[in-house]
Amino acid sequence: MEVQVDEEPVEKSRVVKVDSLEAWDLSVTEATNQGSPIVVHFTASWCMPSVAMNPFFEELASSYPDVQFLTVDVDEVQEVATRLDIKAMPTFLVMKEGAQVDKVVGANPEEIRKRIDGSVQSIRISLA
Repeated sequence: MEVQVDEEPVEKSRVVKVDSLEAWDLSVTEATNQGSPIVVHFTASWCMPSVAMNPFFEELASSYPDVQFLTVDVDEVQEVATRLDIKAMPTFLVMKEGAQVDKVVGANPEEIRKRIDGSVQSIRISLA
């Protein structure tokens, strides 16, 4: 057991928690400048399906090192949720150059993985 505890802190989360409109704008600008697609998980602490998707989202982030993964709590950063017309949690957006290219509403890991994979592949091709 002790070995597991020692190993865990080594893995740093690749998911960036956006806690303000400024942080959102900065993250989107950075990703756009680097040519990185963005995947956003819109969540809420009171929404159990959203919370349940967090480990899956972390796993996805480690599968796509060239993609920026963001998480936005709609109650903490309402401006971003309003700006992107987020009505339900969880909602997952795939963005390229600050524009939405795909959206999945609901906790559906297979569909989210499939859509991200498809979007990221096409974004990589268009950026090549």
